[in-house]
Amino acid sequence: MPVSFECDIDTISQRYRELQKAVHPDKFVNSSDQEKRLSMQHTSYINEAYNALKNPVERALYMLKLKGLDINFDNETTMDAEFLMEQLELRESLASVGDDATSLDVLDAMNTEIKDKLTRLMKDFSVLYEADEKEQAREIIRKMQFLQKAQKEISNSAATIEDGLLA
Repeated sequence: MPVSFECDIDTISQRYRELQKAVHPDKFVNSSDQEKRLSMQHTSYINEAYNALKNPVERALYMLKLKGLDINFDNETTMDAEFLMEQLELRESLASVGDDATSLDVLDAMNTEIKDKLTRLMKDFSVLYEADEKEQAREIIRKMQFLQKAQKEISNSAATIEDGLLA
């Protein structure tokens, strides 16, 4: 498959299933220990690659790694003060969401806004990657990570509210 940030997840899923079928350990039950071990390794590599390609942040990180930029975000954060303020406000809004049915609508609206921002950032990353603007692309990934984390928090909050409403 060509190296491109914009990819068809359905095609990737289809190729994933084909590769898994070809190297699945069940096909090597009567094979040598070395062939069994290689099957397990290949299965692991395929799973890792598939998970990286499905996740836009992981895909972007891998693509920059291909261009020689290995990134460790454990000690880094975005330097965009405006973006950080937006994230702080988002977290405050999320913390103030109630636990009733109307709160689910608020969370849904927040999630839609984040999804739109992520879509814009993904397009920006693609353009920067193609232009070999690695440092700017790196900054986009940092922002994407923040937004993905916010999506997860929103999803967890919605699930908690839904569980409470069903109880």
